[in-house]
Amino acid sequence: MLGVMPICVVSDPRTQPPAHLQRLPIPHLSLSSAAPHMSVKAKVRKKFPLVCPEGDCDYILKTVIQEYEDQQNPPSGFTSINTILFGPLAKDFSETVAEGDLLVLAGFAVGRSPTVKKDGLHPCNLQLAGGDVHVYVYPASTLGPSPNKVSSRTPAVNTEAAKAKYAYVALKDLKAGTIVNVYGVVTFFKQPFRTKGTDYCSTLKITDESDVKLGCSIFSEKLEDHPQIYKTGDIVRLHRVKMQLFNGAVNGMSTLGFSALTFDGTAGSPVTPRTSSRSFHFGDEDRQAVERLRAWAAGQADLPATSAVVLSAVQPRTYFDLTCQLLAKAQMDACCTLLKVWDGTMCADPLLNVSVEQDALEGSLAPTRGRHNLVANVLVYENHVEMARELKPGSYLCIYNLHAVAQSAETPPGGGGAGGAGHLSFQLHRGTAFGRGIRVLPDDSPDLQELKSRLESLENDPSDSSLIEWSTPPESLDMDPENSLTVRTCDHTQERVTLACVKSSTPPRVSHVRVRLRSYQPESLHQALKLHCPNCKVLLDVPDEEAIASRFREALSEAGCCSEPWAFTGHLDSCEPGRQISLHLCRSVEKGTRATFEEMCRMSGVQRSMVPVRSSEGRMTLLDLSAPFLFRGPKRYYGCTQCSQVKHVELDTQAEMEANEGTIAEVLGVQPLQYVFLVKMALEDDTDCLDALLWNDAESFFCVSASDAEASQEQQDCIQQTLDKLCPPGGSLEDHPWLDLCLRSYTVEESGQHMVCHQILNTAVRRTDV
Repeated sequence: MLGVMPICVVSDPRTQPPAHLQRLPIPHLSLSSAAPHMSVKAKVRKKFPLVCPEGDCDYILKTVIQEYEDQQNPPSGFTSINTILFGPLAKDFSETVAEGDLLVLAGFAVGRSPTVKKDGLHPCNLQLAGGDVHVYVYPASTLGPSPNKVSSRTPAVNTEAAKAKYAYVALKDLKAGTIVNVYGVVTFFKQPFRTKGTDYCSTLKITDESDVKLGCSIFSEKLEDHPQIYKTGDIVRLHRVKMQLFNGAVNGMSTLGFSALTFDGTAGSPVTPRTSSRSFHFGDEDRQAVERLRAWAAGQADLPATSAVVLSAVQPRTYFDLTCQLLAKAQMDACCTLLKVWDGTMCADPLLNVSVEQDALEGSLAPTRGRHNLVANVLVYENHVEMARELKPGSYLCIYNLHAVAQSAETPPGGGGAGGAGHLSFQLHRGTAFGRGIRVLPDDSPDLQELKSRLESLENDPSDSSLIEWSTPPESLDMDPENSLTVRTCDHTQERVTLACVKSSTPPRVSHVRVRLRSYQPESLHQALKLHCPNCKVLLDVPDEEAIASRFREALSEAGCCSEPWAFTGHLDSCEPGRQISLHLCRSVEKGTRATFEEMCRMSGVQRSMVPVRSSEGRMTLLDLSAPFLFRGPKRYYGCTQCSQVKHVELDTQAEMEANEGTIAEVLGVQPLQYVFLVKMALEDDTDCLDALLWNDAESFFCVSASDAEASQEQQDCIQQTLDKLCPPGGSLEDHPWLDLCLRSYTVEESGQHMVCHQILNTAVRRTDV
């Protein structure tokens, strides 16, 4: 008989929970499911840290549990659900329960999950607090032998899992909002890199027989949970990938329970999964799926070729992948590490020798027998330094997107040696653009076997250099490096110049440049929206809604002491220039009634046009120009205080004509202000940097009008997505795409001094890219 404590640990797995508890499968849970006799049976998938927001006893703990599939026909639907525990129960749970334990929960409440769109779990959550809650814990150690444990090098198939059946979706049939299993051929990948949080992130792009490409982002705290991809052409099987819409295309993201298998894509090679999972299902149908994709990929000429190159085939100023052995390394400074590597072939160009103090060098160059043209010096920068520090001399590596640089006789970056003109050094630049990174090759890598064979051949013939086919590495997922995310719409015939040339030239001048967007201001989109008077050229911030509401309240307060009747808001049906304005009172705004700003906003959604007016000396006039002079649906129109000559308004209920905003402004005596964008962009190329304004042509650049953006959250989101594409949040500048821009340089006078300014014009974002 089980105890009645809120948390009861059951040592004998044969012990059953109280008979009065009725089990309810997690997929069947709804907001009306909570009842004292209902229970769920689930395993703990993830337990988050205990938090205490406001005091020693105000504990909160979140855990994710998954339906315990001990039934012959388990129910379909959301099997994992967030569970929130409160108070002392949360603290006891944190100290008692571990991931993998089996739970029976009773006395819970069911609420809406606020994170369903983010985590893809059950739309409800379970909430446990108070004396009616009972948690029966069956520790994982008492549930019998765990699944067969296998190493990451020789993974074994779990015989129990082998009974499972998984459905796989073709890439052409993917839909946003679903969690699916997929197979694909890798066309691009990035090694895992550390995010600003606790996770590592890796990205890949896959395709299948439907010729549809899918980008995927994998997040996990453990490196071993990421797909073990060695080169393009590898085949991956991804389980539990959440599909979501981003920039108009469906993309995949890892979710709870994500797992991956990777296979060599070479036809005829063993179908051996690469994974760190302790158990997984892999049967004849999976083997057939891998073989089918191998055969299909072998016949596709447009699939990206491998970028692997041996040193004997390297050409200056190219990017390539190098499979090599690390002989020695040295720390040059905090941001640079030197790796001395070889692959058994001799480079056709002389190699730069970066010399360092002998005591600073870890490892030995003895295997090269002093033949220095066999040894390539690789300078590893910034975010790759952490990985380089962990490398052991003698290990075998694949270095992705390595840059062959022709050095002059000057001292190389971070090095103390020198080389003659045309000597090659190799640099692994910062960032993860184009798949840049380092991977230690496992013992079962096919590339490693080829490398070892080549190195062993040097024992008999040091000049041996087995060449393999070389091809230029892709600079991006889909596009040629010369392409950009923007297109110039001008008819100028100038050649493209550098930013250094732009800054050294005398304005006025129009230039074509190829740059990256380092940053932009303001970062908040609403602050980039301005009001501009085409008459006096004044530029104003869009009034804050609280300021407008405050002005309305002031007007209501002022009207409270008036003895004469007055009307505050009106519905404009028609007007003609040269006549007094025709104003018809709203049905809801009768003699003596007043409207707040909030009421104006509500009424404008129903009425065609709303003009805020007030009583002044027995006549109606506009409220004032610190508030909108006209409301039309979600749009608001403002007037210039300097250029407007506001007229009195007369009632005329006989008018029938419709009027546009310009006509309304004219009869009211208002000079309307125009909505515009104003964004300062920090541009940079390899030679220099400068700030440029995006203003007059901003609407053409974003393909969105400023007035529409002010009234539409959807349009604002569209612009924000564009900016995120041009200047991705986080990461380094080299992760940012190239932009082709038309720049105008001009001078302005400020405080008696002439300043050179730059403006982006005649440029638009490619709509296929955002």
